[in-house]
Amino acid sequence: MKPLLLSLLLLIVPALPAAAQDWALGGFDAVAYARAGHPVPGRSDIVTMWKGKLWHFASEDNRARFEADPRAYAPGFNGLCPVSLSEGRREKGDPRHFIILDRKLYLLRSESAERQMRAAPKDVLSQAKRIWGKIR
Repeated sequence: MKPLLLSLLLLIVPALPAAAQDWALGGFDAVAYARAGHPVPGRSDIVTMWKGKLWHFASEDNRARFEADPRAYAPGFNGLCPVSLSEGRREKGDPRHFIILDRKLYLLRSESAERQMRAAPKDVLSQAKRIWGKIR
């Protein structure tokens, strides 16, 4: 059943011009952040659907790891930038700017936000978590 669903998905996705909007992490491989240490583009033929988004992977192994425990690889705060949250704003993180803290991926809105996060990760996360608890 799963291969059939994947085959159908792969036939439908290229026909949808807005499909890229439904791509998690802009098409980057969520597992590769931790394994490679940098953003790695996923392949269009190695995908899975989770939480209404298409997640792309650079390898079958990475897809299997993600499918076994997607929450371990999905970005914190649903991909919102922790620096923005700590400042009281809901701003989407850019998958090219990230940090991994305590084995959790966080996306940052910009290079500047990435520098802020690296300079004071505990302070930023603490404040972001307080605000996140109020807006979820």
